[in-house]
This record gives sequence, structure tokens and C-alpha cells, in this order.
Amino acid sequence: MTSTTSPFDDRLAKRNLIVLILAQATLGAQMPVIFTIGGLAGKMLTSNPCLATLPITATVVGSMVSANPLSALMARHGRRAGFFVGALGGTLGAAICALALAMGSFPLFVFGAFFSGIYQSAQGFFRFAAADVASPAFRPKVISWALAGGLVAAFTGKEIVSQTAEVMAVPFLGAYLTVIAMNLVFVWLFALLKAPPPQAHTGQAGGRTRWQLLADPRIRVAVIVGAVSYALMNLVMTSSPLAVVGCGFKTADAADVVAAHVLAMFLPSFFTGNLIARFGVEKIMGTGLVILAIAGAVAIAGVQLENFFLALILLGLGWNFGFIGATTMLTNAHTVEERGRMQGMNDALVFGGVTLASMSSGGLMNCSGSSVIAGWQAVNLAMLPFLVLAGGALIWLAFRREA
Repeated sequence: MTSTTSPFDDRLAKRNLIVLILAQATLGAQMPVIFTIGGLAGKMLTSNPCLATLPITATVVGSMVSANPLSALMARHGRRAGFFVGALGGTLGAAICALALAMGSFPLFVFGAFFSGIYQSAQGFFRFAAADVASPAFRPKVISWALAGGLVAAFTGKEIVSQTAEVMAVPFLGAYLTVIAMNLVFVWLFALLKAPPPQAHTGQAGGRTRWQLLADPRIRVAVIVGAVSYALMNLVMTSSPLAVVGCGFKTADAADVVAAHVLAMFLPSFFTGNLIARFGVEKIMGTGLVILAIAGAVAIAGVQLENFFLALILLGLGWNFGFIGATTMLTNAHTVEERGRMQGMNDALVFGGVTLASMSSGGLMNCSGSSVIAGWQAVNLAMLPFLVLAGGALIWLAFRREA
């Protein structure tokens, strides 16, 4: 079956998938770096500990506000254009952050972190790009496999932090210089993407309006579960380096914990698509929410290094099931004509939730009590109401289907 008679072409989807996995494995390594050291660098640059995670919040805000413009750009000019802009944002963000570290300027560091969010937003569209021409049966697999390159990114990001965080006189400066080089060296990968002309598969005129799309029950639930899964993952991950170091462990230990977390985020991607095909997307999404709840319980249970490792590993696994499941449900609930509109709106809403989580993380961690332990417990307890919301949405959808 070819694209001349159908919008689906699994051979082309496999080719693009290889490119996206390579991009995830190389360029994607900058995100573990930024999320590992962003809060630590922020704490070093500001005298107010409640503002320590503001740079990470700025990155997420950058992702949120750039999601719709990037989606519109891709709809008009193709995926490659959006991904090139994302790499440019990553380069600019890292350069400004590096200058801020050299100058000791916290406001400038936050400003640079915002531009890093443009890359994060573009990377989020990798999963949609993989699914663009995939058949419905193949779609869950390519979505999950597109994220599998994060396995390499986890190890690469950890090594960048371990090898460069303290190699220069200014802490963390070497890491940001490495991120600049990474963007410049691997941006060419996006030139290898091949897809039909944008107008052939991503029109903006047809289909439902944004409000009509959000009125669709499956779209509504997909957005809620995707936003909650990503927001709670970010909430806990943002504070974890501060908690690990605050409990007496080393920066290298924090990097190891984040690397294990990122590994758990992406390793299941090799089989998540198969699980969705076998058990159904709703069950996998529900399982992801349960695992996120268990992760919070493990974190609250203690602050030994093994608790941090286990909690963050479970956090990554729960995110994988919840987020990939939500993405799969979303891509099957809108038409080709609605793609650009829906995907941009979805990621704007998802990163809006992540923004709130990131803003809350620093306050809960540093301002909730007199100790690091009290703040860490507050962060994980904050997960509960949102897990109830997402779980309730899934249950509502199940009962609605049976009615």
C-alpha cells in the first residue's frame, strides 16, 4: 500500500522511525543534562532556595508556549522545519545559560532556560512524526519505539553531567558548552526525514474546531492522562536532584538517579506498543497511573539512595505507560486534517500542566518545611489528587462506553 492511495505507508514510517530514534539518542541527551543540573545551578545562582527550580520551570514554559507555533510551522512546512527550529532553540538556550553561569546571573540563566524549552517542545513532536504515515495497527509501536532512543540519551546525559559538571572553574559551565556542541553536530539528522508534502496530510482548514475536539470524550481523557502523567513525572524529577544532594549524597549520585529514571522512561518503549495492542490502551494507561502512585509511596517511605533509585525508576515506568497510552489514544481520535491543530493544542495543554508542576516543585521542596525530607514528602504527596483526577477520567470513559 502506497501513499498515493492511502495516507499510510509503513515502510516510510519505519525509515523515519530510524532517523527519529537516532535524533532522540543524540540530541535528546541534552534534556537529562538540563533537568539534572538546572535546579542545582539555579540554587547556586540565587540566594532564595524557593527559586532554585525556576530555570526548569522556564524550560517547561518555553515548551508550552512554543508547542502551538511549532505545530503550525510543521503543518505548513513539514516536520523538518520544526525540528531545525527546535535544535536552534536548544543551541541558543545553552549558549545563554553558559554566559549566565560565567557572569553569575540568575535572571539571565532563567532566560536561557526558556529557549531550551523550544527544543524540548520540538522533541515532543518526534512521537507524532513517527505516527504520521503509520497504519493504525502499527501506530502504537512506532510511537513507543520513537521514544526508545532515550535509552542512549539517558546514558549520554549522565556521562555529560559526570564528566563536565565540575571540569571548569565555573560549575556546570562545561555541561552547557557540551550541549551547544551536541546541537550543532547532530542537527543534520533531520534532513534525512522523508514525508509527503505538508499539504498532502496536514491541512488546517478541515475538521473540527478546537472546542469540538476537546468535547470528544476520548480526546478529553487522552489529554488529561497525558498531562497528568507528564506533569507528575516532572514534579518529582525536578526536585529529585535537590533531594538527593540535600540528603548528603553527591552530584554524581543525583546524575545516576536521573539516568536510571530516564532509562525507565524509555526502556519499556520496546514493548509498550505490543502491550497496548494486546491489552488495550485504557488498561495500559490505568496501569501507568497505578505505578506512578506506587512511586510516590516508595519516595515517602524513606530517603536512602535505594529509595530514590526505586522511586524514580517507577516514576519513569509509570510515565511511559501513561504518556504513550495517551498519545496512542489521541492519534486514533482525530483525523488527518485535524492533526496540526490537535497535536499543538495537546502539547500546549500537557506542558501547561508540566509548567504548574515545575513551578510547584521548587516551592514544595524548599518551602514546605524545615528539612529536605519534609519537602521531598510534600512533593510526592502532591501527586495524589491528580492521580485521582486522571484515574477518575479513565473510569468515566469506561462506564460511558458500556452505557
